[in-house]
Amino acid sequence: MICRKIIFTVAVFCLMATVSFSQPGFYFLNLNSSARSAALGGAVVSMPEDASMIFINPATLSTVDERQVSATFLKHVLDINSGLITYNSSSESIGHYAVSALFTSNGSFQGADSRGIKTNTFSGNELALSGTYSHSLDSNFYYGASLKFIYSGLEQTSSTAIAVDAGLLYQIPKSRVNIGFSLLNLGTQLSKYVSTSESLPVDVRLGVNHRLRGLPLLMNFSFHHLADQTDGFFDKFANISIGGELTISKVIDLRLGYDNRIRSAVVTSTQRGYSGISGGVGIKTKNILIDYAASSLGSPATLHRLSVNFKL
Repeated sequence: MICRKIIFTVAVFCLMATVSFSQPGFYFLNLNSSARSAALGGAVVSMPEDASMIFINPATLSTVDERQVSATFLKHVLDINSGLITYNSSSESIGHYAVSALFTSNGSFQGADSRGIKTNTFSGNELALSGTYSHSLDSNFYYGASLKFIYSGLEQTSSTAIAVDAGLLYQIPKSRVNIGFSLLNLGTQLSKYVSTSESLPVDVRLGVNHRLRGLPLLMNFSFHHLADQTDGFFDKFANISIGGELTISKVIDLRLGYDNRIRSAVVTSTQRGYSGISGGVGIKTKNILIDYAASSLGSPATLHRLSVNFKL
């Protein structure tokens, strides 16, 4: 019965993503990864017990029993900076819920008139506010959804949109296995940049993780961007991420990840370097978790993230 529910729900989500897909905008929504997620190459669609993972799969919120506040800062290329913050809680009668915000500053730009003469400088900022709800469908089977309001502004123009994230998480405790599925950024533009219409960066993810027996290693594997347009159906499955988290003490976790999509996007071999490879460390205390991650885009850039999680 549970298997039929999973297959039916996933099929509906995939159909919705296929029907809604077109050339996307609002790319800042792809920056909504915590340091832990980034260090594991983004292969966290099936990661339980971490409130920051609701940006990848809202259903994981049902596995977080403690109230938490988590925040992440991302130092992007040039003067682009981004951050996200989440507060989550739960109630026996209602379920699990969270509110979050994602903000990106694209830095300042030099304006010029039609003759190329410099005018004033201006900035570009983007914001997404969301509310998330998650509950159980059955024993060890959870669902979740987030409703997001999205704003993007550049000088005196702006655009707004509304979107939904949805996800499923199925846990198999005896086998130490979690299976996750999510559909992200399914929505529509409410107002346009002048007359330009854009869709959102729809993302479909499917993944599994497994904690090894006799070794403190959590292995993560996922397919992502399954809604992207490709030449052939099976080309969609080239977007693979893998990640490993090794617990070396009660206080420290070491992480390593790889994202094949990032690696493939770097065209020239001379610029590839360590592109697609990420790594990081997590420091755990009783009430505070601190995570750091570095993600390589090859020789052009390395992105740095710092996350802090407070248990309330």
